[in-house]
Amino acid sequence: MLHHRISLLALGILASTAALAEDQSTAKGFVEDGHLDLLFRNGYMYRDYKHGRDDKSEWGQAATATFTSGFTQGTVGVGADVFGMYALNLDKNGARAGAPGIDFFKQDSDGNPASDLARAGGAVKARVSNTVIKYGDQMPALPVLSYDNSRLLPETYSGTLITSKEIDGLEINVGRFTSEVRKSAEGHDSGGLKRIDVYGGSYKFTDNFSGALYAQDNEDVARKQYMNLNYVIPMADRESLTFDFNGYKTKLNKDWADEFNSGNRDNTIWSLSAAYNIGVHTFMLAHQRNNGDTGYLYGGYQSGDYIGDGGTTIWLANSYWSDFNGEDERSWQGSYSLDFSEYGVPGLSYTVAYVYGDNIKTEETSNGKEREIFNQLKYVVPSGPAKDLSVKLRGSWVRVSNDARSYNDDGNEVRVFVEYPVNIF
Repeated sequence: MLHHRISLLALGILASTAALAEDQSTAKGFVEDGHLDLLFRNGYMYRDYKHGRDDKSEWGQAATATFTSGFTQGTVGVGADVFGMYALNLDKNGARAGAPGIDFFKQDSDGNPASDLARAGGAVKARVSNTVIKYGDQMPALPVLSYDNSRLLPETYSGTLITSKEIDGLEINVGRFTSEVRKSAEGHDSGGLKRIDVYGGSYKFTDNFSGALYAQDNEDVARKQYMNLNYVIPMADRESLTFDFNGYKTKLNKDWADEFNSGNRDNTIWSLSAAYNIGVHTFMLAHQRNNGDTGYLYGGYQSGDYIGDGGTTIWLANSYWSDFNGEDERSWQGSYSLDFSEYGVPGLSYTVAYVYGDNIKTEETSNGKEREIFNQLKYVVPSGPAKDLSVKLRGSWVRVSNDARSYNDDGNEVRVFVEYPVNIF
């Protein structure tokens, strides 16, 4: 039934193109509209675990080349996107490697991390009017299938994605993906991913109000729905108040839940934030709440507590190192961000956040607690030969009550990332 719904929706999108805007008419050509970009990334992550757990860290240097073509001229434009990636392990200490949350370099059967990684992929695409269909290796960034690019190399998925923007303010996405490549691996190592269908869209109702509805069907694993509402209230000059609601509802497959999740299947999680922006200052308050007989599951490689739908498929307010997604957990956040441009340092920004969670249900308690202090300092070179080079320093401190350690545990985390994007043409 889901396959028929996706097919009908895709046909409806394509059929509507003749009567609407014809952006394909502006196509200049495969090479003429194309561009080649390089990204150099040096990443280091260190996790200082408590209560006898070994500390973990990984460090590496990566380079990614991406060619994104334009579309050929004509009613139907065709093109191709190609990428090549290489990562070198700068710290091959097997004793410190292997933290699931770092995952720079995959370990072999003896626990030794790879010394380097090389990966390449590509996709073909076609455009009619303002609708694009793309097939091949992709990095989908949808709330129900969101690839992780926060480590050394990104996740990629293989499949088909249709993106339509025929109606002003409306974007519709329909896709099917059948395999994934994990961040730390070279080949398609999906850990059992059979098929994940994604569909939905976002709409800008007014200049200040937008919303989105999406869903996924992860074969033999889960079904998930997502909703977003975002409303911006302009105030005085350079002042605004933004309300942002995000929510997921998940139903795990019974057989999968019986095998990996003690039979627990249902989850609803949502967050509501209010951000006040005045000039270079942003103050935010947020509340997040989790309900059901299991915590919110996402990402990973479809084994154990993971369901293979992308390492950032948690578009919620209180997700930092901890996601505050334990069973029945409630959490509150206060954060502050500062752009230093008005203080003589353009390109420098700082964010600090405090998140407190309680009511966590485990086998030991129904009121476990956790808290996190998050800090991030980032500098982006604004001009000159090193324009757009960025340095990001991030630190998190997580503390969890003793009766909730089966859900999460204490630790300190440090991340240092240096990136340098270069446009060749």
